[in-house]
Formats: sequence, structure tokens, C-alpha cells
Amino acid sequence: MRWLILSMALLWMQPALAQGVFSDQWSRICTLGTRTQVGCDSIRAREVLAADQPPWRAIGRVNFASRDQRSHCTGVLVSDDLVLTAAHCLYNSARQRWIPPSSIRFAAGYQRGEAAAVSDVKAYRLHPKQGIEGRFDDTADLDWAVLELNTPIGEQVGILPLAKVGAADTFVAGYPGIRPHVLSRTMVCQPRRHSSGVLLAACPVMMGDSGAPLLAETETGLQVVGALSRVAATPEGITALFLPVDLFDLGP
Repeated sequence: MRWLILSMALLWMQPALAQGVFSDQWSRICTLGTRTQVGCDSIRAREVLAADQPPWRAIGRVNFASRDQRSHCTGVLVSDDLVLTAAHCLYNSARQRWIPPSSIRFAAGYQRGEAAAVSDVKAYRLHPKQGIEGRFDDTADLDWAVLELNTPIGEQVGILPLAKVGAADTFVAGYPGIRPHVLSRTMVCQPRRHSSGVLLAACPVMMGDSGAPLLAETETGLQVVGALSRVAATPEGITALFLPVDLFDLGP
């Protein structure tokens, strides 16, 4: 119980920060923890996937580059032209403004500088309460975004369907900040639903993984249970907060 209270306090108190530039701000993910399989060692130990092969190539990097900043998050194709990710990935906290869609690219099946397919982003959807007066609202269940791609690259690389919360054998696949150029997966991270509706799990993830899908292995293949919002380093390891797919606005 003490672990849960501490984890929840950290998750709600710290801002949901993007994205893919490793800094001292995140070094606590590598240094905290009393168990042997915690922190950056457990992130480095994640299995590297063949990102250019199905079904993994439906997952990719959400890239943003400007004159003074480069960053990335992770996203997943759930239809030919829709990608789930985290809202904070689209907010430039240094300039306190939302990144224009024209500055964002989705690279599906990205691996070591190559991608199976790339598309510009024409628009993105946020929670109706998110982005009011141009601000980022750090409320946990508002940290989701749906990218609308210019090119329906899901027709080329495939998509991953949505699953129901509660599926067994869930894990995360993403691009962590300490290994940003390879897609890797965690071991099983079984979530539990908090009373607020979000999902919590002990899982070796970090910045760069933001927006990464929580995946379930089913008889019909991989399905998306949720997307990573944020993490908290606790003495017992890394606690991850996921937004279930039923929070996302996927349209009609």
C-alpha cells in the first residue's frame, strides 16, 4: 500500500514531460530502486524487435524537430491513418505552446535510421478539456492524443486493433530515451485499473516510450489495451501510468 501511495503521488505531482532527449532530469529512473531488475538496466535488457516486420511495424516514432529542439515519443497505428500517442508529446514545454501538426512526422517501423513508412501529420485530436487557451493540462486522464496522418500508411504497414482492458499477458513496445533508435519490448507488465480510470503497472519504461502501446497477446494477434502517459521512479522500481483506449477519441 505504501508503494502504491508513493507511486500515485509522484505520478500526479510531476508534470508529464516529453520526450526523447535523455537528461539528468531522468537519471533517477536509472538510480532509484532496491531490486536488481530496476531502472535503466532493466530498460536496456528489453528485447529488441524487428521493427520493419509485421506486426511490429505498426508501431513507430512520433518525431518533432525545430531549430532548437529535437524530441520523440512512440505511437501506434490503430487505423490506416490514425495513431495513438500521449498529448504531452505534442506540447513544447520550453516555449509553452502546442507543436503545429506540420512539424510532426510519424515513422512507422523505425529502426536505426530507417522506417517502413513515414507520414506527415495533418491534424491531431485532444480531449475537449485539453489545450484550453493554449495551455497543457497535466490531469492524468487528459494526456491522450490521436494523430491524423496525411498518408494512410496503415494500408502499407498494417495496424493493431483495440482490445478490452483486462486482457492477459500485456507488455509495452516503444523507443526509450536510452535506446531511441531500436524498438524494444518489456516483459509482462500486468496493469491494474485505478479508481480514476487510468491503468497502473510496474514496468521498465521511460521518456521516449511516452505514447507507447500497452499490448495484449491474443489468439488473433496483438491488440492495443492503452498508451503510456508517464512514469514515476520509486524505491521499488518504475511505476507506469497508462490511458486505456476507451478514453481516446477515434471518431465515428
